[in-house]
Amino acid sequence: MAQAKQITPRAKDFSEWYGDVIAQAQLADYSPVRGCMVIRPHGYRIWELMQRALDDMFRATGHRNAYFPLFIPMSFLAKEAEHVEGFAKEVALVTHTRLRATGKEGAGAIEVDPSSELEEPLVVRPTSETIIYAMFAKWIQSYRDLPLLLNQWANVVRWELRTRLFLRTTEFLWQEGHTAHVDEADAEREARTILGIYRRFAEEWMAMPVITGVKTESEKFAGALRTYAIEALMQDNKALQAGTSHNLGQNFAKAFGVQYQTAAGGLEYVWNTSWGVSTRLIGGLIMTHSDDNGLVAPPKLAPVQVAIVPIWKSDDERRQVSGVGDQVKTDLEKTGLRVELDVRDSLKPGAKYFEWEALGVPVRLEIGPRDLASGQAVLARRTGGKTPTPLQGIVGAVTAALDEIQAALFAAARARSEKNSIRGATKAQFIEFMKGGGGFAYGGFCGNPSCEAEIKQQTNATIRVLPDPEFRSKEAPRTCMWCGAPSVTEAVWAQAY
Repeated sequence: MAQAKQITPRAKDFSEWYGDVIAQAQLADYSPVRGCMVIRPHGYRIWELMQRALDDMFRATGHRNAYFPLFIPMSFLAKEAEHVEGFAKEVALVTHTRLRATGKEGAGAIEVDPSSELEEPLVVRPTSETIIYAMFAKWIQSYRDLPLLLNQWANVVRWELRTRLFLRTTEFLWQEGHTAHVDEADAEREARTILGIYRRFAEEWMAMPVITGVKTESEKFAGALRTYAIEALMQDNKALQAGTSHNLGQNFAKAFGVQYQTAAGGLEYVWNTSWGVSTRLIGGLIMTHSDDNGLVAPPKLAPVQVAIVPIWKSDDERRQVSGVGDQVKTDLEKTGLRVELDVRDSLKPGAKYFEWEALGVPVRLEIGPRDLASGQAVLARRTGGKTPTPLQGIVGAVTAALDEIQAALFAAARARSEKNSIRGATKAQFIEFMKGGGGFAYGGFCGNPSCEAEIKQQTNATIRVLPDPEFRSKEAPRTCMWCGAPSVTEAVWAQAY
């Protein structure tokens, strides 16, 4: 890893800082295809760890993985009017299947073969509701076939005009769950179960505190009955929608004829849900925890949890410290930890420290001749601090340190989120709050879409969720924070990614 340029401080330019962290940690790079990204091995390893944890949670709740085509007949999108309206401006189309040589040179050497035009254009998957429910219509015949609980890990394409690595790209990776149920109550339980899984993953694995709740009509998924979301506050006090779970009602079932025979012998339409998280979570991880020195990865999702750096001056010292380092690595790996032993001759210890810090490794063990003489290693935490640690019992000490780092990252992020939240704000306080950098603003909402639109137009803040009871203020607001009309609910506003 070459020495990276100095990272732009967060306080100077948060967007520039974000890009610098990604580059220095070798997480991703820009693709030759505008708006797309290349996920580098270190970044993809984070995604693999996320996949593994989430997949285990999905399987534990009865879901199975499947895979559906990348290409969707354009007519499928038109079957659900609200859905097609929501994605019409983002879809990529395949209209022809061949190219032909022109005999010219350079860029004009090939052209589209007009004779290869498809009878019906194909949409490159922006989301899979339509093609999945077309298949559900074939597979579901009876109430005995329900619930049908499927998930797929896939890529999707949404033609974005403004892109940012991980947060918003033309192509990205995600999981999308799709389920069918006998009634609305079962579909609602499913949507809520998944919301709980997303919250648990965000908080226990990513160490990223979130608030949960339902989206307003203007913010919900196109075609959904209700949309639930987890929302997190980044270090620049902008909100990140980190995952959504949708109760789709019967809209798609009716559009695609997904019916089942009831126990009484009648025919009913199924109730559907869909839900997903994407590689945007990696962006959330970066913006929640990283600092001006680079990436800070929570231990549960760190590609390398422990880096062991032996220090030597002579060949004899090299053999001694490397031998002990190799044994420590073996002992740590027996507990399931992800460990690297850095015995490269090409870099001095300081350069190695810099590199492992840039990669976000939570714990570094330094072992030199003096440490061996004292029967110890130096345990350095990515979040700060070095502690001499006896080699006897080093496994327990490292494990404890990783647990403490994971918990401390969550506590710090939660404290920061609470510090940058206001409750019961007046209109004037709300406007000033958003001008001053923002955060989560809790306040009464009249439920009027025009009021919601006016707030967005004047402050660039949107309702992130109507919060679940656990997150609501102790005293329910009586009036709308913006217009003063009677409040029908409490809302959480923020400027968002």
